[in-house]
Amino acid sequence: MKKIFFIHPDISEAETLPASFYRDPEVFEAMKDKIFAQSWQWIGDEKLVELAQFVHPFFLLEHYLDEPMLLVRDADDQILCLSNVCTHRASLVVNHPGKLRRLQCPYHGRRFKLDGEFEFMPEFKNAQNFPRPCDNLPQFPLEQWGPFLFTALEPAFDFSLIMEKMNRRIGFLPLHEFRLDTARSKDYLVHAHWALYCDNYLEGFHIPFVHNDLNEVLDYGSYETVLDDYFNLQIGYSEDASETFDLPEGHIDFGKNVAAYYYWVFPNMMFNFYPWGLSVNIVRPLAMDRTKVSFLSYVYDESKLHSGAGALLDKVEREDEFVVENVHRGLQSRYYQAGRFSPEREQGVHHFHSLLAEFMSD
Repeated sequence: MKKIFFIHPDISEAETLPASFYRDPEVFEAMKDKIFAQSWQWIGDEKLVELAQFVHPFFLLEHYLDEPMLLVRDADDQILCLSNVCTHRASLVVNHPGKLRRLQCPYHGRRFKLDGEFEFMPEFKNAQNFPRPCDNLPQFPLEQWGPFLFTALEPAFDFSLIMEKMNRRIGFLPLHEFRLDTARSKDYLVHAHWALYCDNYLEGFHIPFVHNDLNEVLDYGSYETVLDDYFNLQIGYSEDASETFDLPEGHIDFGKNVAAYYYWVFPNMMFNFYPWGLSVNIVRPLAMDRTKVSFLSYVYDESKLHSGAGALLDKVEREDEFVVENVHRGLQSRYYQAGRFSPEREQGVHHFHSLLAEFMSD
């Protein structure tokens, strides 16, 4: 596949990505290597491996990348991310989470230390030039932001720089005190291309037309988008100070009525901070017309759950699904080619399309 996508750097002149970007099966397949293998992905939080010598198997972007991985907390309390594929005959090494002193493949008994180093293999006494470095389990980069864990296959950018910049605004929040509320967490199946879901998230332009309740809480006129490398921030303000953050003196937004910080990290992670806590949204491609969106609620102040911009998240999500699925159906038209960006309201979408074009054209 050799397709060149281009987004004009001047938003006032730029056109959106063409409809073919969302319709071409070859483009969708190429995104695996060009976008998702080169970007950081959400694993979960450190409670997945809360105890020493505990392991947690998972698949990175299951049903799309499907890379078998293993989260490990070793005896020294260090968290690692390893390949979960045996270097002998490619069996999965660990099938269930649990406490282990070492890793042993259930197929032929090859053993590894908890850091992935090869330890023992039966019936290999006569093997020459064995073991080699490639007999160890590959280790993947791992980043931790508060209690949250992220990994990547071949990252094209430094996630620690993103965390550092996000902390300039939300660093006053005690992330380690946030607790996952499984009752409020939910998965949604959206019948649309994954990038369309992100397109919609990255602009507040549609709020007055789609989200009546949210529009009553947010001051649409002062809605702000801040762009940065590989991530951006939308700030929702409110005229009612009782539904906003209590920002410390010296904070960059001190004195402003901030109702929500909406962080997006390329290509598919959203971190929505509200006075009650954090809603993590992970967008996972399943097919060109099917996307799984996971809403993970990490609650800090339960007393604020039912007011402000962070209330009625399920209703807002259903409204977003309706318009995103409408756009997906519209993109199948042979008469639509591309659109234009609103320079005032769609800076985030222009930023996203620029990154997509850059990664897909390399």
